[in-house]
Amino acid sequence: MRKETEEALKARILEVVREQLETEGYDAVQLRGVASRARVSLTTIYKHFPTRDELIVAALQEWMAENSYVAMESPPPGEPIYDGLMRVIRHVFEPWERHPLMLQAYHRARTGAGAQHLDNHGLDAVLPIAAAVLSGADESYLSDIATIASNMAFALLGQCADGVLEVAEALRLFERAVYRLTADNAADAAVALARREAGQTRAPALGPEIAAPYRRSEP
Repeated sequence: MRKETEEALKARILEVVREQLETEGYDAVQLRGVASRARVSLTTIYKHFPTRDELIVAALQEWMAENSYVAMESPPPGEPIYDGLMRVIRHVFEPWERHPLMLQAYHRARTGAGAQHLDNHGLDAVLPIAAAVLSGADESYLSDIATIASNMAFALLGQCADGVLEVAEALRLFERAVYRLTADNAADAAVALARREAGQTRAPALGPEIAAPYRRSEP
């Protein structure tokens, strides 16, 4: 029988952790239990994931890549700024609505040692599509939207994880805020759309400095 590859072992370990996070929650993930379920030794786990935090973050990154960050599309012709922003926000949040324990796990991990890895992963996935949606926006308008939306996401995620809000209610709050940012600034939003439709601008290079409190670390 061919010996299992290191990548296959790693994948099996992460599959066990993802299943535990999704069905039992963050605190259920303990290294000895993971080793037993994955049929590997603790030594094998430590070889790939030196700490429990790193193991959980790796599992969360896989889950987010396959759920919240998968197949994010550029804006179709004529899509209003409001619709584009809400499409991106729903794309990220709706998988958490179906799997609330993953939201709690993400929040717990993000407030710990794995914050930077999760932030980097999220920024890499979301910023390009957000830049396409906001292409043509005035710099100050762009900065205001990014600052408000990212801080709202940070606050609402924490409230959902703490059980204060349901994800569906968080999305409704987001919808109201984004509406205010676009409909009440209809002139700015219309100019941005007109520029984008006329091909008069390139997608802005959104940097993490306008997505506070999420921060990218340098390698």
